[in-house]
Amino acid sequence: MSFNPIDSTIESVFDVGKTIIEKVWPDPTKQSEQLRLLEQLRQDGDIARLNAHVQKMVGQMAINEIDAKSASGFQRNWRPAIGWVGAISLALMYIPKALVMTYIWAWQCVVIMQQNTNIYQIQLPVFPDLGVSDIIGLLMSMLGVAAMRSYDKKNGTSTK
Repeated sequence: MSFNPIDSTIESVFDVGKTIIEKVWPDPTKQSEQLRLLEQLRQDGDIARLNAHVQKMVGQMAINEIDAKSASGFQRNWRPAIGWVGAISLALMYIPKALVMTYIWAWQCVVIMQQNTNIYQIQLPVFPDLGVSDIIGLLMSMLGVAAMRSYDKKNGTSTK
């Protein structure tokens, strides 16, 4: 979970509010009433943020639906095109790169082990970074969306 300075600031403000309530209203009944009102304000703020997020997601869904129904092949097919570009780049660049770099690394390890007779002094090279995290992240996101669509089709959910 990441640090959010706005949430931290809100928590600080509510902590100060609790302290002020305890100082201003010495009566426990009045304190609990004011603390309940303070908590209600916090919950209303959380609900407003959640509602804004949901509205943003609904708007994106509407845009996606308009894109899918477009008469323009370019607008309608850009997502599949990205998928094909990802699959082709994975097949033509990243997989051969991984095979070659792994072979070179293994060869270096064998040479180092052959040169050293003392097993305690052997220091093998670090396995190379293959640099596939970006393309894998993109492909996995797209496969996740495809899996959701397959689930919808299996359950007979209409997406039209």
